[in-house]
Amino acid sequence: MALTESTMLPLGTKAPNFHLMDTVSGNYYSLDDLKSNQATVIMFICNHCPYVIHVNPEIVRIANEYRNRGVSFIAISSNDVEAHPDDAPDKMRIVAKVLRFPFPYLYDKRQEVAKAYDAACTPDFYVFNGAMELSYRGRLDDSRPGNNTPLTGIDLRNAIDATLAGNTIETQYPSMGCNIKWK
Repeated sequence: MALTESTMLPLGTKAPNFHLMDTVSGNYYSLDDLKSNQATVIMFICNHCPYVIHVNPEIVRIANEYRNRGVSFIAISSNDVEAHPDDAPDKMRIVAKVLRFPFPYLYDKRQEVAKAYDAACTPDFYVFNGAMELSYRGRLDDSRPGNNTPLTGIDLRNAIDATLAGNTIETQYPSMGCNIKWK
């Protein structure tokens, strides 16, 4: 694991489309199938990263809270599963069911989607407005494994709230976690 910060894709970037398999249902979905006309949160996560494991409970809380406000959540794993078999689709399905993910957990086998989003680490969060323009990229909050800071999701929550209100998010901190495991 190499501690890596997100690369901060330029604000206003249009969300790149994708067509990926949901590891829970086995169905393939495009961005158009899953996006919201209110706000869409795309998260690059994986099963084995301690930073993702740490924030998973808050991700689930936020998704459950905001989906009632019309916000769509999409999780994508892009790691090389040959080198990291714990991130394979069958294991992704188990994690999604055990943690009760209220969103699809998609598998980016060719890593093309991670590259299109300029994703660098897990977790990495992107918030898009109803026009699918990037309004936020970065961290959930400042809690990290072992720093004794409680999970609040404050940065992501503020970004979603501002996006829903049509406001600009002034302060954006890069996410930090495990690097994406490239082939």
